[in-house]
Amino acid sequence: MKADLLMNFSVDKENKTVNVKREFNASLSNVWSAWTEPEILDLWWAPAPFKSKTKNMEFKEGGRRLYAMVGPDGQERWSTFDYTSISPKTNFKYAATFSDADGNPNSEFGSSYWDINFSEQGDSTFVDIVITRESFEELQKIIEMGFKEGFTSAMKALDEIFETRK
Repeated sequence: MKADLLMNFSVDKENKTVNVKREFNASLSNVWSAWTEPEILDLWWAPAPFKSKTKNMEFKEGGRRLYAMVGPDGQERWSTFDYTSISPKTNFKYAATFSDADGNPNSEFGSSYWDINFSEQGDSTFVDIVITRESFEELQKIIEMGFKEGFTSAMKALDEIFETRK
């Protein structure tokens, strides 16, 4: 496995965004599947020791994923992804919102707007993610909750999935 896979994480306070650029040692179609198929998403989306559990997912414009991050204690933290736009193997966008088990939004947190681009270069696939919040304070809260560390850990789990599927 290439140890030098690109992982850039930057915060743009003015535009209330986080930008994550990540390289994967896998084909575009494998990376796309890992981000869009619940069976694979659940294997890596939650940072250890948490597990991701999808209750239902319709990957289409206007569709929704309802899932929980399940802690080692069994506690479930629910969220939704509301898909707003999909260009197969190129880009998809969604609003991510903390919710209850039925998908009713938690008004305390607002939503994160994800814009995810995929591109293949040689043997690598690059995923370029821009996450926008309504306010910098909201963005700051997500970062303080350990978003960077958690997401970095999830990316490593995804690397391991690609490694075992070679």
